[in-house]
Order: sequence, then structure tokens, then C-alpha cells
Amino acid sequence: MSACCGPSRDGAAAQPDAGPLAGPVTVVRREAPRGMVRVPGGTFLMGGDDPDGRPEDGEGPVREVRLDPFLIDPTCVTNAQFATFVKETGYVTEAERIGWSFVFAQFATGGVMDAGVPGAPWWAGVEGASWRSPEGPGSSAGDRQNHPVVHVSWNDATAYATWAGKRLPTEAEWEMAARGGLERKRYPWGDELAPKGRQRCNIWQGRFPVAPSKGTVPVKSFQPNGYGLYNVSGNVWEWTADWWGTSWEAFADNPAGPAQGSAKVIRGGSYLCHDSYCNRYRVAARTSNTPDSSTGHTGFRCAALV
Repeated sequence: MSACCGPSRDGAAAQPDAGPLAGPVTVVRREAPRGMVRVPGGTFLMGGDDPDGRPEDGEGPVREVRLDPFLIDPTCVTNAQFATFVKETGYVTEAERIGWSFVFAQFATGGVMDAGVPGAPWWAGVEGASWRSPEGPGSSAGDRQNHPVVHVSWNDATAYATWAGKRLPTEAEWEMAARGGLERKRYPWGDELAPKGRQRCNIWQGRFPVAPSKGTVPVKSFQPNGYGLYNVSGNVWEWTADWWGTSWEAFADNPAGPAQGSAKVIRGGSYLCHDSYCNRYRVAARTSNTPDSSTGHTGFRCAALV
């Protein structure tokens, strides 16, 4: 994953020895609850040819993709929802088991380690940072119950989805849902970032990385897209089910990504994205991270079969 978008554990300059991790936690599959958005499926044009895109990201070429109908959460999973999962299962996230996670350096409340990211000094490895303590020791998610849960790895997100009777969306499902029925648009609401001067997503304001950021915002901030999904641009990156790849067919039927890989696709951008260095809050933009990595700007939403 590009350091400007967020670091991976593999990319840290130095890391403490985590010791043996606990084995996988058994979760009980249950029926997916109501409240999910039904996306009708069909054929759409996936990807982009935006001049602002990076060739190495594999955004293009634009290609035709057909999907069966599916369900997807209107919002990212919140701290309150994740807390319920932890209470019912006793699940311990990878950041908690390993003992640290990546925090935007301006936010760190202590515990900063020698686990920097080359070329991205705004990231710090912080001991004690987790979904419970997003900025490190002394911080708490207690007053952010309706904010997206962060410091969750792909493995953590998959465990939650299984418990909830859901799954992570494929990358194609995520993009179709994020587009909200619009075709070939830069953002979920159209081509203009701030129509009539109105901010439509939570991305970095001011000069990065010196201006202050407010971090995450509640999951139902800003207007939803045409399908009723909130914050598919900005706020937090979202894990998808797919392994990372950049090779495409001109047409694909219910694609699920490569059969294997070393990193998982994340979509949507975050509150740290800025046009000057990382404009991946565009709906076709994409990047990846390793399945065990966790940061203060990555979360997820779930999908399910109709």
C-alpha cells in the first residue's frame, strides 16, 4: 500500500516482537439483520480513465462488469456495533494481540515507537493503539460510538462479518454500490468535488500534513448517494474481499479478484486524503494493504446475498 494512503506492518522501519498470537476466535454465524441496502445488480462500467489516476493503481481501463443483486450496509461498521461483537464473542483484534497499530502522528497520545514509515513521517507506530484507544494510551472511542471503527485488520473485519451473517463486499460490488447508479462519475454525487461550494465528504482540509484534521466523523455525515450509502468517499478506507491485482478482462461476470495474493484491496479514501498527494477518494480509485495491517483511518462495511 502506498505510504501516503496508509502503512502496512510489512512497511514499518522497525517493529517490536509481537510474540505468538492467539489462535482464531470462533464466531457464530447468524442471519443478516435488516437495514441493509439492496443493490439491483446488472451491468455497469467499472474503473476509470481519470488523468489524476495513477497507472500503477490499476484503475483502468474502464470495463464492463455484471453483478447479481446483493445487499450492502448503508454505513461503515461503527464502534458501537463492533463493541457488541466483541462483547458477544470475546474477540480480540490483531492490533490488541500484537500490541500496537499505526496512528496519524499528530493524533498520538503517547506510546510512539520506532516503527516509522519511510517517506511518510506523519505515521507513527503506537503501542496500545487499537479500536478501543484510537490515538493510543489515554484515548478512548467512548464518545465516538457512531463513528466508524478503526484499527481493524482485514482479518478482524472478516471475523465481524461472519459473526453478523454477512461478508465483505467484493471490489466490484463495492464500486457499483458506491457509484449509486451514476455512470462514469468521479464521485458518488457527480464530477464536482464540492458542488455549490458544499463539502460532500470528510477529506483533509488545508495544506497536508500541517493543518489540523478532525479525524473521523459519524457514519451518517453528509448526504447519502443514490443507493443510500453514506461516506463511500473519505472518512475511512474500507476493506473489500478481493486480493490486489491490476489485470482486467474487457468483460467480467461477478468478478471476485485474483485467487491469491499478499494484499487486500481497500477503497474509498479517508480523512487524510488530499488532492496534493493522495486523491484516492475518487470512486474509481483503489489501493491495498496486507490483511494483518491496521491503521487509524481504515474500517469496513459488510455485504450479503439477497
